[in-house]
Amino acid sequence: MQPDDQSTQVGTATPAVPETIDPKVVSAGLVGSVVEYYDFGIYGYLATVLSVVFFAEGSDPTTALLATFATFAAAFVLRPLGGLIFGHLGDRFGRSRILAATILAMCAATVLIGILPTYAAIGVGAAFLLVAARCVQGIASGGEVGGAAAYVAEKSPPARRGFLCSTVQLGALSGALLASIVVSVVSSALTADQLASWGWRLPFLLSLPLGLVGLWIRFRLDDSVHEDELAAEGVASAPVVELFRAHLPGLLRTLGLSTLLFAGYYVVYVYASTHLQRTGGFDARAAFWSTTVTLVVSCLAMPFFGRMSDRVGRKPMLLWAAVAFGVLAVPGFALMNAHSLPLAMLAQVVLGLPEAALMGVVFATFAEMFPSRVRYTGIALGFNLASMAVGGTAPLICLWLLRISGDPLSPAWFLVAAAVVTVVAALTLTETRGSVLRTA
Repeated sequence: MQPDDQSTQVGTATPAVPETIDPKVVSAGLVGSVVEYYDFGIYGYLATVLSVVFFAEGSDPTTALLATFATFAAAFVLRPLGGLIFGHLGDRFGRSRILAATILAMCAATVLIGILPTYAAIGVGAAFLLVAARCVQGIASGGEVGGAAAYVAEKSPPARRGFLCSTVQLGALSGALLASIVVSVVSSALTADQLASWGWRLPFLLSLPLGLVGLWIRFRLDDSVHEDELAAEGVASAPVVELFRAHLPGLLRTLGLSTLLFAGYYVVYVYASTHLQRTGGFDARAAFWSTTVTLVVSCLAMPFFGRMSDRVGRKPMLLWAAVAFGVLAVPGFALMNAHSLPLAMLAQVVLGLPEAALMGVVFATFAEMFPSRVRYTGIALGFNLASMAVGGTAPLICLWLLRISGDPLSPAWFLVAAAVVTVVAALTLTETRGSVLRTA
């Protein structure tokens, strides 16, 4: 095996190059991400309600909210483990069956949250059960997006890979958008007491029909690589060992490029709803609808960014997005704190655009870094290490920074620091758009 080298685009085996777009490929990439990010999104959007439902009544609201976001972060600690487990299985035995297993586990854990007893019913045991369900979610999600990205990339024509891989992340934003809409509708239709009593369960239970649709789509998939492309090279007996031995630079780039992606996603699309309520002074409905509008605009823009990366390249798009995020973060949060809903909504929408650009470009970039033998593992591990470090912890970090500094702009400086990491990683890239994916 050759060591990781972005200038070496073709291994000793010549892979079959897809020439047409299979609609099943697009649906496969979308559906799992919709389910995963819907499940994670509803937890974040209902954080202020869940802090009352699952943690000690009468405690300090900020402490209860911190505990809720700590439980949110707990799932992300296990995402790298999920990436290793499912990445190993996916690189060894094929993508499609493993992708079906991830969506089944994610759906089951989310529905479980919807039927859990509350703190009022069983005391602290409710919080332990919530953490357990979140851990299952974390392991399942760790194997979902990396496998979906590898699958779609391997089934895409090289000239359209950026656009088609953006559909995986479009599913992620669509899932968050669906979560935001559902929570907005439920919170608008119910009183605060009804929402805290039983209404919070409804968004979690909706995951059941979503998951069943996802399973039906996933079970209809053909596999993407092992029948043909890997026959000449063989299957890696230990993909993670081969990854660290021969492709460590690619893994580190994946981690660096994912840093701002995760920090931005969970600050702009998840934490911002809480920030608008607690710091901006808006009610929950206004905060939910601001997030919903932001997600709609980002969903519409993301395929455009993916297509642009097929034309101008992955590196310039990633650099532009990271620099824009770093420049806009502080003024964006200043507007969110201005107690003007139109300005706050505009700021959230504007911050969502560079995040959509990052999400629309990274998966094609990641797939082009690794050969098929370790592609699932490489994407899943690098992506999920970043999710553990700055994804699930992002809302917790923002609340902690606000608490110790009292500065309402402190979440913006967290985004600036993440942007610096991603700019450095992007500068190390060699352009790969239009390349034939390697098998070795």
